[in-house]
Amino acid sequence: MNTNMRAMQIHETGRLSSTYSGLSLGQVPVPEPGLGEVLIKIDACGVCHTEVDEIENRTPPSRLPMIPGHQVVGRVVSAPGNYSGNQVGRRVGVAWIYSACGSCGYCKRGHENLCHRFVACGRDHAGGYAEYMTAPLEFVHEIPPSLETTQVAPLLCAGAVGYRALKLTGLRNGEALGLTGFGASGRLVMQMAHHLLPLSPVFVFARSELERTIALELGAVWAGNTTDRPPQKLDAVIDSTPAWLPVVSALAALSPGGRLVINAIRKEEGDKSALGRLDYTRHLWQEKSVKTVSNVTREDVRSILELATRAPLQSRIIQYPLEKAQDALLAIKAGHIEGAGVLMIGSAVSGI
Repeated sequence: MNTNMRAMQIHETGRLSSTYSGLSLGQVPVPEPGLGEVLIKIDACGVCHTEVDEIENRTPPSRLPMIPGHQVVGRVVSAPGNYSGNQVGRRVGVAWIYSACGSCGYCKRGHENLCHRFVACGRDHAGGYAEYMTAPLEFVHEIPPSLETTQVAPLLCAGAVGYRALKLTGLRNGEALGLTGFGASGRLVMQMAHHLLPLSPVFVFARSELERTIALELGAVWAGNTTDRPPQKLDAVIDSTPAWLPVVSALAALSPGGRLVINAIRKEEGDKSALGRLDYTRHLWQEKSVKTVSNVTREDVRSILELATRAPLQSRIIQYPLEKAQDALLAIKAGHIEGAGVLMIGSAVSGI
């Protein structure tokens, strides 16, 4: 019986480039679900800048080799014990939050994203760059039947973390929102804002002229470069870039009492010189505030999936076969993906 599967694994960390050889396709055993877990046959897995951060050691895997990927969509094919009968065949998703302890103060207060025993899918436990994976039943999410598999994948990270960032802004309908960086998450946040806060104008800051053009096409009232001055002060800005300069620029664009939410798992060390421009009076005074997004909760994932059944949250999907995962990551690093990259997997493994 053949119980192996194809999987992309990170074998060593290093600078992601065309010559990087630490990510490779190979055959590994199909994992076996334990009690309380399910085995998922993966149909698709989104590609995220976080995988670049893993490879380049900004948020390194907890062990090597590691199968990355945390925007996983597939179907349950087995579940031990009494779970099997009502689980097999369900279309489910797995997000960055693979598990949390459930018993600490953070978890009890609904802040499981801050749990000291937070386990990240694809960083601390094998993720979705493979044909199969296991996951705790309590941390998988049933996918509404109206949602397309490829559209669901980016919702599980770019969508869920973008939803959390928008919630953290405390933005009220009619207040002005800025988006610094306009990748997969920024585009979904704009669509959420249009639906949830229809009177709030959205301003976009992006280095890419193409991204600025797309922003205007999607309904931004203004789009400029990262350091451009918007035509009015903003009540909140969400920064989703890996750099520091957009943070300083965003603080300068905030109105008194404005809120900056940084939606990035890490910032690039080489860009810290931008912090030398920070001026207290211009950037921080008048009760401006800064928050950061740390991971997501299951409630964030449930909320974005439910919202997607009511609002037209759509990403431009660029499909890649599993073996081209590194090409997708290189495109993300270079800023060349005009939407969301999704690995199309879905091939059967004999013997399962």
